[in-house]
Amino acid sequence: MRKIKILLLILCVTISFAVNSQSKVAHINSTELVSSMPEMNEAKAELEKLAKTYENDIQTMAAELQSKVKQYDTEASAQTDEENARRLQEVQGMEQSIRQYQNQAQQELQKKEFDLLKPITEKAQAAIVKVAKAQGFDYVLDSTQGQGVILADGKNLIEDVKRELGF
Repeated sequence: MRKIKILLLILCVTISFAVNSQSKVAHINSTELVSSMPEMNEAKAELEKLAKTYENDIQTMAAELQSKVKQYDTEASAQTDEENARRLQEVQGMEQSIRQYQNQAQQELQKKEFDLLKPITEKAQAAIVKVAKAQGFDYVLDSTQGQGVILADGKNLIEDVKRELGF
């Protein structure tokens, strides 16, 4: 009985190896693909424009704060302690508002980036799957640096996928 189990195990391993050795495998650097898509340039431009808007707003707020601090420093000796304390609170409130705005801007930029990149990456993924299936590949590995692929010496689908995407 034990010999039969061992023979069955060997047979299963052999069949599994034979089936796996017939699998077709390709690779693609998905990061390179997505970054070369025309939609990516549009998304980058939109993100840069939004980031510049936030940056300008923050610079305007900071300049206003600096002006207020300079004015209050100049006038501090002529003011009462109560007035100086009120002004200090105002300045601290302005500083806190700037920090909150910076955090909000960062979060909104991240959300916008996600919203812009999601359809681009989904389009790339769909094209990869379509090309891989059309060419009969069973597996497609992502050969992007750091994705775990040590050697990608097989069929590279990037040019075929770019053609599928029309560029």
